[in-house]
Amino acid sequence: MTGVTNEPQAASWLSAIWAARYRTPARFVALIALLLPWTTTGLIFALIPWLIAFAFLDLRAFPRSLLRPVCLLPIALVTLAAVGTLWSDAPWPDRIHAIGPSAKLLVIPLLIYQFERWPYGHWVFFAFLASCAALMLYSFAVAIDPALSLKLYLSRGPYRVESGIAVRNYIDQSQEFALCAIALIYPIVALLRQRRTGIATLFAALAIGFLANMIFVVVSRTALVTLPILVVVFAFLYLRRRAALLAAGAMALAAMLLFGVSPHLRTTVAKFQADYEASVKDGQVSGMGSRLEYWRKSLGFIAEAPLVGHGTGAIRSLFAKAAVDARDDPLRGEIVGNPHNQTLSVAVQWGVIGVLILYALWFAHLSMFRGEGLACWIGLLVVVQNMLTSLLNTHLFDFTPGWIYVLGVGVAGGMALSGARKS
Repeated sequence: MTGVTNEPQAASWLSAIWAARYRTPARFVALIALLLPWTTTGLIFALIPWLIAFAFLDLRAFPRSLLRPVCLLPIALVTLAAVGTLWSDAPWPDRIHAIGPSAKLLVIPLLIYQFERWPYGHWVFFAFLASCAALMLYSFAVAIDPALSLKLYLSRGPYRVESGIAVRNYIDQSQEFALCAIALIYPIVALLRQRRTGIATLFAALAIGFLANMIFVVVSRTALVTLPILVVVFAFLYLRRRAALLAAGAMALAAMLLFGVSPHLRTTVAKFQADYEASVKDGQVSGMGSRLEYWRKSLGFIAEAPLVGHGTGAIRSLFAKAAVDARDDPLRGEIVGNPHNQTLSVAVQWGVIGVLILYALWFAHLSMFRGEGLACWIGLLVVVQNMLTSLLNTHLFDFTPGWIYVLGVGVAGGMALSGARKS
């Protein structure tokens, strides 16, 4: 009789232990998402125990999972970066170092495998949202009192605090806030349709907070350009045509009103023209003007080696050679290791082959998110945002935007594939 009563208890204990085995890696991924807006070092330390915990999962189907394009293409791009060191003229330390920015893409297949099988992806989304919400409130506090910024204590040497920048820089912060603000539109609309106004109001308040921070405190010009496009993408994907047109008109009207009441927004927009004039007329280094010069030179580098490029880590040495004849010109003589365009960065190093893999990767990942649901919306948003912002930056290879892409595509992709398989 005792054995009979203990059997269900033993089964429930085994079930709990088995479930905990799979929850533990998901908790580490949620911790990575929680730390991402705040720290680079902390993220790496959280990544190590996740990889260890992942090794104890049931991995019998893992090799077969890697053969799908959504997993194979990130591996192919990293492999190309590693093989590209063989024909580069850059010093070997530069070649090895240049593999690092792409190496994070190897985490995508691991995340897809994990979250395709176990339903804990919402932990990661909520962790990232909560962390960005705390950062947004902190940013408002720093805007009021710049002495509160952690950058004063984390940076080396003297540092002038930018308005509202708490820990990193305004580009990363704007990227995170824009992502959260637009991602919240889907659950807000879904909750309002279900007449759950309480939670919808809370999410709406968070979205307004993110947008208010970008409008009145600090925003990157990249986010300023891409934000309206992301709103339009949502409107035409998830709203009826009439509602989408009304939403687009309301957004345009709101933009004009906000432009009139926000001096910060007007200054940011005016900087486009000011940068262009400073570079084109005066030959001075500036944000937008310098980008145009980087792009012009990069196109010349690509023409010299169009098929396989100049090799991994060759960008800085190419700019250094081009700067020899322009020592008295601060703009033309600038030496950089980043052309501030993802396509050009890949093409200079790995030619047409690299560009084909890059665009195949983006479009393969887009194809995962053709369905309905929050995971598909978040995944689609992450990929589209990365593609758009990569026109002005190398956001697939940069640390924070790159890890946002890895987490967003990996977690949301696993959830989307799981939903498609069940249906």
